[in-house]
Order: sequence, then structure tokens, then C-alpha cells
Amino acid sequence: MILFEDVADIPAGFGPTVIAIGKFDGVHAGHRALIEKMLVDAASTDARTVAVTFDRNPLAVLAPERTPRALVGVAQKVELLGRTGIDATLLLRFDEALASEEAEAFVRRVIVAGLNATRVLVGSDFRFGRGGEGTVELLRTMGEQLGFAVEEVADVASAEDGRRVSSTWIRELLDAGDVERAAKLMGRSPSVIGEVVHGVKRGRELGYPTANLSSEAEGYVPADGVYAGWLIEHSPEGVLRSGVRYPAAISIGTNPTFDDVELRQVEAYVIDETGLDLYGRRVEIEFVARIRGMVAFEGVDRLIVQMADDVVRSRAALTEATSGR
Repeated sequence: MILFEDVADIPAGFGPTVIAIGKFDGVHAGHRALIEKMLVDAASTDARTVAVTFDRNPLAVLAPERTPRALVGVAQKVELLGRTGIDATLLLRFDEALASEEAEAFVRRVIVAGLNATRVLVGSDFRFGRGGEGTVELLRTMGEQLGFAVEEVADVASAEDGRRVSSTWIRELLDAGDVERAAKLMGRSPSVIGEVVHGVKRGRELGYPTANLSSEAEGYVPADGVYAGWLIEHSPEGVLRSGVRYPAAISIGTNPTFDDVELRQVEAYVIDETGLDLYGRRVEIEFVARIRGMVAFEGVDRLIVQMADDVVRSRAALTEATSGR
């Protein structure tokens, strides 16, 4: 997949294109429905497929106090979009200049001049341009004048209760520690990506050395607790997965038994591996199942017994998950 970070980066003659526009936070089931429709629409033509998105939630500029935590970082989002099979992503910098651009000007600059779009796909809540003045109706009217078709793709909703699949719903599930249901909406296990850094080495002293993620890790960290999951090594450049996966028991919290950690931390104990040196490496930690909540134990001995049980239960949960049962 080609990544463009500015309209000026798009070479002349790159189009025609079929494009989908959205925040794509998490690239969840609703986003994938939009992207899959784009791929189908372009399949019988010579058009290229392009996701048009932003380097941050627009609310970060428009209303910072109302900006929710992102489900994925920018690098994660680009990688997830690349896995869908599209030809390119246009990652626009959402700054004051873009926020103040008139809707009509955005259409002419990005959709027409930059991408030479023949079809534009958007979600049901799509708004654009200064003050959100751009609507789907305006986009259709301009498309009729400028030579592109517009389609509003219906929301993906739960068959059980009709609730719309959204980043907000996924955040609610992750805040409750329900990583399994969140994974169903996301189409993949939720994950965080970051550099392995030195911690207080408490796990090593207890016989369970852990890989501690930097506090700058990308991705949405679920509720405090212990999870079964995977630790995945990325390439030395930290850009792509290397394909090496390790089963892990993952802890999220502030070490309440010792009360010696101020900030929440994500640390993964790699099961059945010894001598593994990951310091300084960029890794991804996937959350597959929640084992238990985070509690303080009365004494180190009880904690060690519990940690041993956590590893057993994590191994069993991963075995069940990979067996397809």
C-alpha cells in the first residue's frame, strides 16, 4: 500500500480512484464494510482504491476537551488499512488550516484535483469542511457537477440489539475489560504497540520476568487486570511485524501488592521462553481473553501462587482460542 501524507505527494495521473473517507479509528467492522464496498466497486474498473483519513481525531483541534482516546495510533491505523488490500491511504494532517477549509474547496482540492475520484464512499454520519458545513447532500450535488458519484454506506449494526458498531462502543468494552467482544467488533484482537523498556524488575525477582511497554505505547489499553494474549516482535526498524509470536500472560495496572508504580503499565510474561532479550525492541501485545481483575495480595507468597495460576489459565485460554472452539 502506498502512503501519501499530503495531496501534493500524489503523482500526476495517479487516478482515477474510488475513495472512502473517514476517521477509521480502529479500522473496525463498520470501517471495513466501507472499505470492502470500495474494493468491490473498483474491481471491474481500472480505478485505484484510496482511504482518505486524518492523522488525529478532528476533535483534537476543534474541541480538545471532548476528544476520546484513540483506539489505535497513527502507525497502527496505517498498517491496519494496508492489510485490507487497498492501493493507497491519504493521511491528511488535521490542523487549523484544514479545519477552516471550506467544504467546496476541500472537494475540489482533495477529491477532484488530488485523487481524480470517480466514486466517493462515506458513512452515514459523514460531515466535512469548516464548521462541519459539508454534508452528504452537498457532496452529491458537487459530484453531479464535477463528475463523481457518491454513495452513503449503511452502518453495520449488531443483530442482537441493533446497536451501531462504533469506536465509542469498542472503547466501552475495553474499559470493562471485555477484549473478546471488542475483538468481534474490531475483526482482530485489540492490541498496543511500543518499545520494551526497563521496569522495576519486580517480575524477575518473583520468577516471572516481564517485557514492560513504554508509557508512550500506541493503542487503547484495556481495564486493569490480567489477560491472556500474544507478544509479537516487530522488525528492527519497528515498522512491520516480524511474524514471531509468543504466548503471554499480560498484566495491566500499578502493582497494587507493592504499590510502587505510579502510572499504569502494560507488562507481558512470555510463557515457556527463557533468556529472551527484548529490551529496546518494538513489540505488539494482543489481548485475547481477560483472566481476572487486578487486586492487591497479602504477601509475596500468595502473589506468586496467583501468578502461577494466571500462567496456567492464560495458556489454556490461548489454546482454546487457537483451536477454534
